Amino acid sequence: MHARRSIFYGLALLVSHACVFADDFDRDAAERLAVARLIEKHGREHESRIRSGIDQTLQMWRQEDGDAEAFLAFVDEHFLVEERSIADTFLHLERSMEMLDGHLVSVLREFRHYMDVEVGPVRPLDRLLAAYDPFAHVNEDLFKSKVAFVALLNYEGSTLQERLEFGDDWTRRHWAEVRLTGRFEERVPAEAQQAVTAASARADAYIADYNLYLHHWLTPDGRRLFPEGLRLISHWNLRDELKSNYSEAGGLEKQRMIADVMEKIVRQEIPQVVINNPLVDWTPATGALALSEVQDAEAPPGARSSTSPAREPDTRYRMLLDIFHAMQQVDPWVPKVPTAIARSFDVGREIPVQQVRAMFEELFRAPVAADVARLIEARLGREIEPFDIWYAGFKPRAEYGEAELDAITRERYPTKDAFEADIPRILRDLGFAAEKADMLAAHIVVDPSRGAGHAMGAARRDDAAHLRTRVGPDGMDYKGYNIAIHELGHNVEQVFSLNTIDHTLLQGVPGSAFTEALAFVFQERDLALLGLAKPSEEKNQLLALEAFWGACEIGAVALVDIAVWEWMYAHPDASAEELRQATVRIASDVWKRTFAPLMHDKESLLLGIYSHMLAYPLYLSNYPLGHLIAYQLEEHFRGADLAAEFERVCQLGRLTPDLWMQRAVGARVSAQPLIQAAERAVAALGGRSTAREEE
Repeated sequence: MHARRSIFYGLALLVSHACVFADDFDRDAAERLAVARLIEKHGREHESRIRSGIDQTLQMWRQEDGDAEAFLAFVDEHFLVEERSIADTFLHLERSMEMLDGHLVSVLREFRHYMDVEVGPVRPLDRLLAAYDPFAHVNEDLFKSKVAFVALLNYEGSTLQERLEFGDDWTRRHWAEVRLTGRFEERVPAEAQQAVTAASARADAYIADYNLYLHHWLTPDGRRLFPEGLRLISHWNLRDELKSNYSEAGGLEKQRMIADVMEKIVRQEIPQVVINNPLVDWTPATGALALSEVQDAEAPPGARSSTSPAREPDTRYRMLLDIFHAMQQVDPWVPKVPTAIARSFDVGREIPVQQVRAMFEELFRAPVAADVARLIEARLGREIEPFDIWYAGFKPRAEYGEAELDAITRERYPTKDAFEADIPRILRDLGFAAEKADMLAAHIVVDPSRGAGHAMGAARRDDAAHLRTRVGPDGMDYKGYNIAIHELGHNVEQVFSLNTIDHTLLQGVPGSAFTEALAFVFQERDLALLGLAKPSEEKNQLLALEAFWGACEIGAVALVDIAVWEWMYAHPDASAEELRQATVRIASDVWKRTFAPLMHDKESLLLGIYSHMLAYPLYLSNYPLGHLIAYQLEEHFRGADLAAEFERVCQLGRLTPDLWMQRAVGARVSAQPLIQAAERAVAALGGRSTAREEE
């Protein structure tokens, strides 16, 4: 799943680094005069800070902020030279930013409450509330009040190159100052920011309401393969249902049907009438539709009973185009990073897109990728098929049937309150001391999720992080539990990196990939926390293969995501139909150069199914990066005190990715550790990598 706070903060990072000057403002003259005045007032020993502060302030000063005299008066009043004043002002700004961001995160959470939490039918008003962005005007208000200019005038900013080159030598306080000034390197109009938020909220609502009733899918000979009442959201629950059927009788037929429907969604060949509707039977293989004689007990509001065969219009791609066009409104204001792609990778992740793409492609260039595919075939006893990108047989839970796991989790967690009450025990079982576990649990609230699930962290220390997962009327099934453990990992990171960190301006981790990685560390232990799995060398080997194959799967999906955005920028006037056609081509092309050679050249469009592409701009790369990072962290945690090390790495805060990794585990972010671990695992299990090593 994802960390919701990270997504909304990610949207803020995508609209950064604006720079607009007043037409009649003589910047050079103002700079010379201001520098001269401050040097004369404070002495030449402060010249470097004076020049840097004046330059940073002028970069953001606009006509409405005042004329040259107003600028000179401002810098004369607010430039600080005494160390105590500099330190005290910094602390005031840090606390103020925590309170501002923290309360706005709370507002955002409450305004989205009725869309995110299962509390009854969604009303039209709820969609409007969810589209509201309380952060839209914040930075502009801080500029208008001149607070932002105080920060820019007195504390040093940095470029990405400087952070990469010199960051290892900086103090924690200096890093906090850099993050403070970094938030004011943007000055995008609120209307543009609000357009991005509104478009994403519309897409998010579309996804949250995209449910399919699998009991009403029929085989060509009229059989129902799925249990009555099974309602799954696309794509998350469809994928998880497919994965769960590796250990079920008749599972292969179900998997093929789900994969077929997924490809129909990508091509937009799915009938409109079957979406969120339990009143119609559908035969995916033939396209036949009929009013169902078997109806679920409760039909959702607005369920359509028409048997019209009309396909869903290109709604999926219109949603994506709306987000793209909203991002285009931001682009003119960010000349240093004038595309959403550049802002996502260079600013949001602080890793260039070329480097990220190269790491993902490196996974498929490694010979061990073919070895793992052959091993999957051997374990399945059949030829590998495209949907086996989600092969679940490396996970220890493949030993257990879905129904068995559902029974266990439903009995243990009949309500969301039962799971919330068990969090201290879960954390103690992970190695946290009782006092620490109680502290963490006290800062985490569990809500029943309307969607697949997410974690939404706090941004001030007196607030709580929120964990959302699906809880059915008969309790939390295994899917909901697995998601809950993942989101708990997010929440624990969020609490440690806010409530126990030295500077709240450094709260969090370098990017969403890192919080995903830390959440994966929890998620991999979900069965152990149920008392169903014990550590072993074979388990470690299987986990390495699971991580490698998972990184390949979501890495290829991320390559599609990046390529689709590149296509949109190359074709800014494209229609939704043209975007659909392009996405189908891109998904096919990426498949051909990644998975097709591993799967006997079978064709597939499954890489285009991920719902993230619609609502969360360019977020998908965080997951494969998370797999790479998670494996490096797992290797570090193995044999160490998991709880103590988890807390320590979370407290490193928002450094650059490679620096964070070097301080966390002693190495930069890389695909090689995971590749090498997969090679060792294949060799241990009798695969071809043994022969490769001998060669």
